[in-house]
Amino acid sequence: MKVSYMIITLIIFAWPLYYLYEIQLGAISFLLLAIFFLVIAIKETKKFKEQKNRNRDESD
Repeated sequence: MKVSYMIITLIIFAWPLYYLYEIQLGAISFLLLAIFFLVIAIKETKKFKEQKNRNRDESD
């Protein structure tokens, strides 16, 4: 995921997450942010593994 898309997504969801934090539901906003970054990390890991396998196949 491009950094610009990630920043735009965080900016769009900043107000609703802050609203949850203000009404004492900060754990929910933290959980949503954790899930967001987990999904990004999984996508980046898959991309890295595919690139590694592609480089290995090209060298053989």
